[in-house]
Amino acid sequence: MNYRIFLASNSPRRKELLSGLGIPFEVRVNGDIDESYPSDLPPEAIPLHISRKKAAAYLQTMSADELIITADTVVVASGEILGKPADASDAHRMLRLLSGTTHQVITGVCLTTTDHQVAFSVTTDVTFKDLSDEEIHYYIDHYRPYDKAGAYGIQEWIGYIGVTGLHGSYFNVMGLPIQRIYEELRKMGCIPF
Repeated sequence: MNYRIFLASNSPRRKELLSGLGIPFEVRVNGDIDESYPSDLPPEAIPLHISRKKAAAYLQTMSADELIITADTVVVASGEILGKPADASDAHRMLRLLSGTTHQVITGVCLTTTDHQVAFSVTTDVTFKDLSDEEIHYYIDHYRPYDKAGAYGIQEWIGYIGVTGLHGSYFNVMGLPIQRIYEELRKMGCIPF
């Protein structure tokens, strides 16, 4: 392999997904990265914009043999960007908005070395059934989805009972479009075959 690979995320889901490729990597996390974006940026451009900002924060401290993976995920429903919920009430509002509709999960990813960057975004359409208030309250009370964009994890109970359709990458909805990352790493010579 040409590079030592670093994942710039504390997300257990992203670590799990990258581990599934069977390639060695380490986690490197800088604190306090500015995740703001221009107010006129279209929703589909926001995760890639933030992923690039995250990559820029690492670039100054990287050596020539390192590659860092940065990512950001947003959920877009009815034109509204749903980040991580502030509390149970906000989580309930988000899940009520997603109920009975199709929304988009968009992840922007940057694979960055000191002299090269591959940047892309992946969009997945997710359809939920009409969720009852009892189902929403049960999920929030038992799974506390406060660290998840859109207030849900597709790999959890709400995904089992609520998701009726999916068009695109399931793993993108979990937080990392791992198949596309694999292809890009392979092109960069980071996969040994």
